[in-house]
Amino acid sequence: MISNYIIIVAGGKGLRTGWDLPKQFMLLNGRPVLMHTIAAFHEYDPSMHIVLVLPEEHTAHWSQLCNDFKFDIPCQVLTGGSTRFHSVRKGLEKVERGTLVGVHDGVRPLIDRQLIAKVYAMAAERKGAFPVIPLVDSIRELENPEESHAVDRSKYRLVQTPQVFHSDILIDAYKQDYEADFTDDVSVVEAAQTIRPVMVEGNPNNIKITTAIDMMLAETLMKCRI
Repeated sequence: MISNYIIIVAGGKGLRTGWDLPKQFMLLNGRPVLMHTIAAFHEYDPSMHIVLVLPEEHTAHWSQLCNDFKFDIPCQVLTGGSTRFHSVRKGLEKVERGTLVGVHDGVRPLIDRQLIAKVYAMAAERKGAFPVIPLVDSIRELENPEESHAVDRSKYRLVQTPQVFHSDILIDAYKQDYEADFTDDVSVVEAAQTIRPVMVEGNPNNIKITTAIDMMLAETLMKCRI
């Protein structure tokens, strides 16, 4: 049976939440956000290889939190790079070829087992897959700072994580030089021109905690599903 890996990147500094503590360490339903994220993948596959990439200045705090909350899910903890791209590249150093590897935002703690299973299954079949959801609000394209025009929102999707690939494809794609438009793993793989990752239906509850409002929403969603 093919092995599963997940690289969890958690490099946020929490600036947009307005709090001093990085958002991945804020308490959500009684324990840090990042612990919920890690637990979701462990519950899906207890044999999952979990690689956690943190800024160097956060590793000691994470170790203390694991001790305080008696959190013992096995993880390889690595120091990240200057960008998300470089942090994922570091994480891939711990991933074996011939496996499936996903990359997930540490501040998406509401990821559920059904979505994880769906993305990994599609990646196993099609070599690369990622979840998306449709837009709800109307959107406009800016022509300049004062002018814009409406666009058809049905042609656009919001991209989520985990983004999952055959490990050989992702490892090789991350050998490229960094580009500013590498905003996620799909963009890196597409630039390598090896495969076209396929979309799967995501989950609107799989939110990325960026602001204080996101944190309040996550609390509500977490309580509703318990």
